[in-house]
Amino acid sequence: MLPKAAWSLVLRKGGRGRRGMHSSEGTAGGGGKTPRYTNCYAQRHYPMPEEPFCTELNAEQQALKEKEKGSWTLLTHAEKVALYRLQFNETFAEMNRRSNEWKTVMGCVFFFFGFAALVIWWQRVYMFPPKPITLTDEWKAKQLQRMLDMKVNPVQGLASRWDYEKKQWKK
Repeated sequence: MLPKAAWSLVLRKGGRGRRGMHSSEGTAGGGGKTPRYTNCYAQRHYPMPEEPFCTELNAEQQALKEKEKGSWTLLTHAEKVALYRLQFNETFAEMNRRSNEWKTVMGCVFFFFGFAALVIWWQRVYMFPPKPITLTDEWKAKQLQRMLDMKVNPVQGLASRWDYEKKQWKK
């Protein structure tokens, strides 16, 4: 089955490995031809686009293209720049120039950090209940004194580090 499918691709009208084109009219390989994917933008890593930037030319641009076929010494600098702009969208200097997009990104990041800080502050003030009394310093001091009075863990724990005669921590 696989060799049969491979041979059908080879024996097709377009030749080896070519597939039929599909169009909006219906049948593959028919009269309607779909336009190819066009890549008219040059990039730094591949500066030569597949197609020129301007494909539909007005009368002035067509006259300039005809003048291009002659001697380039007769062309002015402005005409050479116009011909370059017909072929390419940007120069290398324009492609490599720094953008100010980082300012927008950092502005958005700081805005959202500020907004998150406001939400957290609002939650602490209006949503969270007040701290329990057991977290106050007075309560912790009373709890520590109670544990020392009860002599909790006298061998290795808290009471073993307290000197009961001098009423201070052992050194």
